[in-house]
Amino acid sequence: MIRRNIPNALTCGNLLCGCIGVVEAFHNNLILSCLLIGVALIFDFLDGFIARLLKVTSPIGRDLDSLADMVTFGLLPAIILYQLLMQSIPDLLGIWKAYPAFIIAIFSAIRLAKFNNDPRQSDSFIGVPTPANAMLIASLPLIVHTESAFWKDIIINTNNLLILSAVMSYALVMELPLIALKFKQFGWKGNESRFILIGITVLLLVTLKFLAVPAILIVYVLLSIADNLRKKQI
Repeated sequence: MIRRNIPNALTCGNLLCGCIGVVEAFHNNLILSCLLIGVALIFDFLDGFIARLLKVTSPIGRDLDSLADMVTFGLLPAIILYQLLMQSIPDLLGIWKAYPAFIIAIFSAIRLAKFNNDPRQSDSFIGVPTPANAMLIASLPLIVHTESAFWKDIIINTNNLLILSAVMSYALVMELPLIALKFKQFGWKGNESRFILIGITVLLLVTLKFLAVPAILIVYVLLSIADNLRKKQI
């Protein structure tokens, strides 16, 4: 009984991070909110990994995972983006421009609903996963906090943030197969793209720190396109 609920407990850890992150984001403690997304990513990886390792996957676990992801990787990044937009708006007359940030939450819900009902997504993702999108948005306050004013001027810009909201909302539901880090075995054969992605990710994180996150997402999409082309040629 305890063994069967270990993955669900980890999923609840993800949800708890999301709930606390939402509260902190509304208090404008964006750095803490972003760090909580990072902790939640660990829980999100471990719950699926442990469930497969212990062979205790279940429909309830899958639904619980999506509900937790909606809060942590759907609502929370939308609130973070909303707060960034509020920082970029010079006067109260323009605060309505911050509301489009919440289309991220809407499209995250659509993305998660599609994932639970799409048999094509057992070995790959169709569209950018909500954790990857959340990681991208969470990197923005961290870049502003740690990098030069040049990056702050680019990020805390109403038009740039609105464009990001629209582009990433589309990316969540676009019909593009993307690599999933789901290892059925850990040999090189069959996992080439996964290992290359992990290697590039580590290299970029070491060299670019938080600036690496947007670059990693671009590499992820390009590597997935290359992987799709390779599979079509086989």
